[in-house]
Amino acid sequence: MELGIYTFAELTSDEISPEERLRDLLEEIELADQVGLDVFGVGEHHRPDFAVSTPAVVLAAAAERTHRIRLTSAVSVISSDDPVRVFQDFATLDLLSGGRAEIMAGRGSFIESFPLFGYDLADYDRLFAEKLERPLEVRAGDDLGVFPRPVQDPLPVWIAVGGTPQSALRAGALGLPMALAIIGGLPERFVPFTELHRQAGEAAGHGRLELGINSHGFIADTAQAALDDSYPYVAAMMDKIGRERGWPPHTRADYEAAATLQGANFVGNPEQIVEKILYQHELFDHDRFLVQFSVGTMPHATIMRSIELFGTEVAPAVRRELAAVPL
Repeated sequence: MELGIYTFAELTSDEISPEERLRDLLEEIELADQVGLDVFGVGEHHRPDFAVSTPAVVLAAAAERTHRIRLTSAVSVISSDDPVRVFQDFATLDLLSGGRAEIMAGRGSFIESFPLFGYDLADYDRLFAEKLERPLEVRAGDDLGVFPRPVQDPLPVWIAVGGTPQSALRAGALGLPMALAIIGGLPERFVPFTELHRQAGEAAGHGRLELGINSHGFIADTAQAALDDSYPYVAAMMDKIGRERGWPPHTRADYEAAATLQGANFVGNPEQIVEKILYQHELFDHDRFLVQFSVGTMPHATIMRSIELFGTEVAPAVRRELAAVPL
């Protein structure tokens, strides 16, 4: 299983500037590479509380500071972008990184990019379906005149899914790996979506397709520290979004419940995180797990420690356990 991190580069504190947040982000990606993690993803947003609107630019800067880690968007909001340009950006990133770039395409959970770039929200679903096809056509060959061509052939494209049957079926029918976001509720309830994805892929002749799980989390030396250190920042961010969307306040009891073995969040000490990754692997048999540590702008030092623990303690233990499981 590939293990990695994704971030939206949140800016929820007045004490840190966008410039500082991006400098910190590059250090986080560099450390993730140094401690042996497999993937780092950067999301696209167009709001004042997120520092990244163009993931490919940030990932290109990271490519020069890393050697092995794969670099992906998380996600590219392809519905409101030019899909050919997205392909060119990531093909360029692929060249700069020596073949480590990936596109994670999605509709996005925020809508600011649609009016910003002149799109009608009434076309939300249609735009995604139409624009998703274009980069797949472009990556299939150079006869369409789209350059540069990437190192990887084909350039990996994943579909990010929030938990709708139609999205899982579409990813499978197109033969694309699916990154399933599980940031609330009981993970076991998402098993049917993974089954739909795999069944659709097999029915379309694509064989077994890769599956990734994306979740929130935070790792500290002790379980109590993980909860105490992360909750204030997570609650501030989730409550801000919740006020926009009509969600109830994010209570400490809710947060602790989500951190249990059967909950959605990966918050705890290294041993707990190992146990939870393995528990979910039994549910999903997934190929990739990405965790978002910085839900809310947490202190840079605590994020760096969380990355260190993930790479030096959690990842080796998970790999040992999975390697011992007979195929």
